[in-house]
Amino acid sequence: MNKTLSNFILAFIIGSFFINCANTGSPDGGPKDDIPPSIIKSQPENFNTNFAGNEIIIYFDEYITIKDLKKQLIISPPMKTQPVVKPLSGASKYISIKIFDTLQPNTTYAFNFGNSITDNNEGNPYPFYRYVFSTGNYIDSLTVKGNIVDALKKQPETFVNVVLYEVDSTFTDSIIYKETPKYVTNTLDSLTTFSIENIKAGKYMLIALKDKNSDNKFQQKTDQIGFYKSFIEVPNDSVYTLRLFSEEIDFSASRPKLLSGEKIAFGYEGDYKNMDIRILSETPEDFEYRITKDEKADTLYYWFKPRMKVDSLVFKVSNLNFDKEFTVKISEQKRDSLTISRTPSGTINLDEDFKIIGNTPFTNFDASKIILIDKDSINIDFTSEFDTITNTFALRFNKTENNGYKMQILPEAFIDFFDYKNDSLNFTVSTKKSSDFGYARFTLVNAKYPLIIQLTDSEGKVKMEQAVTNSDPVDFLNLLPGKYFIRVIHDTNGNGKFDTGNYLKKIQPERVSHFQEIEVRADWGYQETLQFK
Repeated sequence: MNKTLSNFILAFIIGSFFINCANTGSPDGGPKDDIPPSIIKSQPENFNTNFAGNEIIIYFDEYITIKDLKKQLIISPPMKTQPVVKPLSGASKYISIKIFDTLQPNTTYAFNFGNSITDNNEGNPYPFYRYVFSTGNYIDSLTVKGNIVDALKKQPETFVNVVLYEVDSTFTDSIIYKETPKYVTNTLDSLTTFSIENIKAGKYMLIALKDKNSDNKFQQKTDQIGFYKSFIEVPNDSVYTLRLFSEEIDFSASRPKLLSGEKIAFGYEGDYKNMDIRILSETPEDFEYRITKDEKADTLYYWFKPRMKVDSLVFKVSNLNFDKEFTVKISEQKRDSLTISRTPSGTINLDEDFKIIGNTPFTNFDASKIILIDKDSINIDFTSEFDTITNTFALRFNKTENNGYKMQILPEAFIDFFDYKNDSLNFTVSTKKSSDFGYARFTLVNAKYPLIIQLTDSEGKVKMEQAVTNSDPVDFLNLLPGKYFIRVIHDTNGNGKFDTGNYLKKIQPERVSHFQEIEVRADWGYQETLQFK
């Protein structure tokens, strides 16, 4: 055998040996591991009494990880100093809970881990694990159950806290703003029901909170709230329904500031409708002012003239329960020049107004300097209505389907507060064919009036609405093709809008009914009966 052949055979034998070694231990597939981890033991044992330590260790039969603990872990009653739970990251065969808070005597504590505990390999959760102990001689075992609904939307928010405040000699309605509750649970990310467990007998106030900053207190500006109409007694077998809503924000004004020449911005929170801005500084005899609202921001603009050589001006801002003085520093700045915009652009609906908006306050409008013609060059008559706070002229004219309209605005048709005038402007809009739209007709059965019927998108944004005061069929015409959700507001006070609730005034939000989704098609009608219980 020659040397080359010998080397080849030797290389073949060695290669085969390594291939066989590699294949010997290779997996051959099989069922996926879907078994969650198991608890071997706990120190101290779960549901122990007379707890006096400061550390809990829970052992598992395999490596586990903890995910999204900040959202998932609910401790009831809440602790002022949060315990440290390990492992903070990575895998381990145990969980350590280090307690730093001073525990209340004769109190049952529950650590609700939600779905945060999973095995390290496949992520199988140990669902809704609870570790319970008592600092007294027994474990409290009573339960309060119920469900969460949204006052306006079809589905409520996820991760909603449901809490109990003990009604004792120290209880006041303002406790939700200042103190943490006695007991708390959370709906987590998939449930609309709740169960508060390990409660002692007593009288409680039942509250739901969509708690944005997770401090177990109510902040009107950011949080949603729901409350039961009366105190509850535990034990009982009732199942409670809580309607979650956002309160109208109490009015407040922020410090105003000069934005440009003779234009001061007054920011606010809440409802501006009764907001009054009054200048307290001495003004010249020819002093004038106008107030307009920003199109998007919660801001009113205070425009004034003539220009005054002063360092500052003092104003008083008032509302129903608000009264405050502000000082605004004044400097010489360039005034805003007049800019005109319009809405809509492109397509206009048959029942829609054409709006002309100014960035500075309009003081004069000459309708003779606007020429409106259709696609056949026929002059179209129009009327106008001026909204001073939005600084908008609504131009109304009869429109026909599948038509085009040209508007020519001649110079000096509009004059603003500072005597600036518009240049020549040209706008065009058009209407669609009636066959491009669909319609919907609703017949109401067992309804109590007045009602507001709304067609919304999947996010709850209102696309069309009508106030209804009698049993006549309700028609929605000229609907763009698409899917709509039917929402009915039971307008108890007949003011034509949805009225939310208020916790301190003990006012529940107006009732809302949701019906099935409908699909509107072009050149086609949809008829539906809305049956009320």
